[in-house]
Amino acid sequence: MNAPSLFIAWTFAKRELRGGLHGFRIFLACLALGVAAIAAVGTVRASIQAGLAANGAALLGGDAAVRFTYRFAEPDERAWMASIAEKVSETTDFRSMVVVERDTVERGLTQVQAVDDLYPLIGETVLDPPMPLADAFAGDATFPGGVMERALADRLALSAGDTFSLGEQIFILSAILVSYPDNSGGGFGLGPRSLVLLDDLANSGLLATGTLMETNYRLDLPDGADLNAFETQAETLFENGGLRWRDAREGAPGIARFVDRIAAFLILIGLSGLAVGGVGVSAAVRSYLSGKSNVIAILKTLGATRRTIFLTYFLQIGVLTIVGVAIGVALGATIPLAFAPLIESRLPIPANFTLHAAPLFEAAIYGVLAALIFTLWPLARTEDIKPATLFRDAFGAGKTLPSAKYLVITLLLLATLIGTAIVFSGTVFLTLWTAGGILCALALLVIAAAIARFTAQKFRRLSRGFPALRFALASIGARGGETTSVVLSLGLGLAVLAAVGQIDGNLRGSISDELPDVAPSYFFVDIQPDQIDGFRTRLDSDPQVTRYEAAPMLRGIITQINGIPARDFADHWVLNGDRGLTYSALPSDGTIITEGDWWPADYAGPPLMSFAAEEAAEIGLKIGDTITTNILGRDIQATVANFREVSFEDAGIGFIMSMNPTALQGAPHSWISTVYSDPSAEAAILRDLATAYPNVTAIRVRDAIDQVVQLLGGISAATRYGALATLLTGFLVLIGAAAAGMPARTFEAAVLKTLGASRATILRSFALRSALLGLAAGLVALAAGMLGGWAVSTFIMETGYTPIWTSAGAIILGGMAATMLAGLAFAWRSLAAKPAHILRSRE
Repeated sequence: MNAPSLFIAWTFAKRELRGGLHGFRIFLACLALGVAAIAAVGTVRASIQAGLAANGAALLGGDAAVRFTYRFAEPDERAWMASIAEKVSETTDFRSMVVVERDTVERGLTQVQAVDDLYPLIGETVLDPPMPLADAFAGDATFPGGVMERALADRLALSAGDTFSLGEQIFILSAILVSYPDNSGGGFGLGPRSLVLLDDLANSGLLATGTLMETNYRLDLPDGADLNAFETQAETLFENGGLRWRDAREGAPGIARFVDRIAAFLILIGLSGLAVGGVGVSAAVRSYLSGKSNVIAILKTLGATRRTIFLTYFLQIGVLTIVGVAIGVALGATIPLAFAPLIESRLPIPANFTLHAAPLFEAAIYGVLAALIFTLWPLARTEDIKPATLFRDAFGAGKTLPSAKYLVITLLLLATLIGTAIVFSGTVFLTLWTAGGILCALALLVIAAAIARFTAQKFRRLSRGFPALRFALASIGARGGETTSVVLSLGLGLAVLAAVGQIDGNLRGSISDELPDVAPSYFFVDIQPDQIDGFRTRLDSDPQVTRYEAAPMLRGIITQINGIPARDFADHWVLNGDRGLTYSALPSDGTIITEGDWWPADYAGPPLMSFAAEEAAEIGLKIGDTITTNILGRDIQATVANFREVSFEDAGIGFIMSMNPTALQGAPHSWISTVYSDPSAEAAILRDLATAYPNVTAIRVRDAIDQVVQLLGGISAATRYGALATLLTGFLVLIGAAAAGMPARTFEAAVLKTLGASRATILRSFALRSALLGLAAGLVALAAGMLGGWAVSTFIMETGYTPIWTSAGAIILGGMAATMLAGLAFAWRSLAAKPAHILRSRE
């Protein structure tokens, strides 16, 4: 590229830019909307990340925290924590039942956090009415005090001064818990929070050996403490003790990961919208260059080279691309800031809403790459058109594809865009699926447009006697018409919306429709070994209990496999954290052994293990492998004896690991049980078991399912908004296509009027054309969306797939309505034009 050629091209480009934005409004709107959507999502994500980083210590409740599952810290562990910290606060977290005795006994599930006198180390607990937490715990001369969140107090009709029980201990409700530190790192909770003093639970019976609890030791470290060094020291000293370290560098890791994944998914939907907008960008450039055919012809006649022509319009469109991207970045940055108070009020975590450069840069990169990909082909065609042909509608004839070098450049740009999305999103698999889905959908839509043209040409002969239909089919079948542009722009947006609708419907169906039919009524935990016989007697005597399952429950961390550290052996979710395990002399009813043999009922030799078959295959286990599991600080090495099928879909009891009884019976543990009964018997079962065993916690499965459905509702709403933004972009492209095709429709209307067609017939032909194109786009989009929904539901969500026909019908009707609105909006002006004036201008 030589300097004189570039200078001449820039001079021509500046003159073209003086003509204003005529023909490029849709170009700018499509590009700006796609970039704005990506920038807005990225800005919200960055704001939440900044809030988490700035408030890490407050979210954690300390500079660092050490966590143990189902046990308190041992003396050597306590001594080490005391040696590095100025203060150490001990808390215990577990589920329990709040019991209120009035004329009738009422119960509510709560997440109890039992704390010590030092709590909170960092941050502040806000109560209503306002008071120090120590005063709230003081209670009165009769009972200790406690606080609970308003949702639980309202459910049980409690107010300050009322009494409630946790296990066998009575408390006075001193205040409502409004907010508290360390409330963002605990993950999913099944009940509202209650706070009490740990010492006040001594006589409650709730913290018996084997109780499903979690203890946290929050550390107030000296200024300048080396968090990385302390983490390494903790993991080295207590490698096999089940100790988990967290610190203020990542105060709420679960929420941070969740935000990252949802944001990545929404940005990928935003890229789908940018692809839809790219269709409009390409159409706008093609239409603009087609209108500049006389100018291009004159420039070539005067000696302008092909490179100069290309650079002229490349630079012009490059400037407009920068303008469109800048508008999109500005919108994406300011919209979250404008709605920051509303967003912050909905978030359970702090967010720092300000300008963040990284997400804006990411959105700008996407916008520039998308503009390059979609404008390169129409720009490239200017090089291959001779001056003589330019006067004969060059953009309606000639080669469809540009030269090979531009095909290669386009492929490289596409690879760059996909690679950039992988780097920014961090999700290789999902990004490749999304890119593949978009490309497949575009290919299907191009094929569908060709089929629609071919079909229209064939059926036109059969439409004699129906002039409006004949005119519509002739227009759809015309080469170089708006068929491809309409089907592409609307179809891709509808395909994204259809896929989201199918995924959302199937995910909700698998949870809220299918699961309750087979799910148990209650899930009971913390049943002590000396209570299980009486527990079973109560259930056996009730004819309305259809069945129940009970099993001993322990928690352990797999530390080694065949003598190799577990995380070095494989990267799998089973090896990342503690897992439930049980023991059994005989396999439970319905157990399917896929490989190996179960141990004899009276087996008393070295520990043997039964492992879930699917997870074993994923990890790479085989019969005879040894697995070392740390249970309550003790390492137990067991040999894999068999693999069995384990299903978690029916909400029943399922353990990844099971051992022979003599391997685990001596370890402290509790029992869990699932109870299946008629709905009419549920209240009596809960009343009798809770009265007999106050320490036992009952979790109503329907309540847990409702929480999951509510969470999914928020996620699906966000994805639907993203898909609607994509559809809005498609509608803008439709408007652009309709505006670009208005001269052709005006000429068509003039010819038809001259031949005797009435305005009503012409209008009906326009409406039929739009409806048929919308139907074609909707059908193809539905097929692509259902295929994408099936793939995601089957291979990613693993939920199975059933077509959601209500969503399908809405997609088809929406496609027809959108094309009719866009098409008819520009039809009236075409109908109003006088035929004589239009036909003379074409002479």
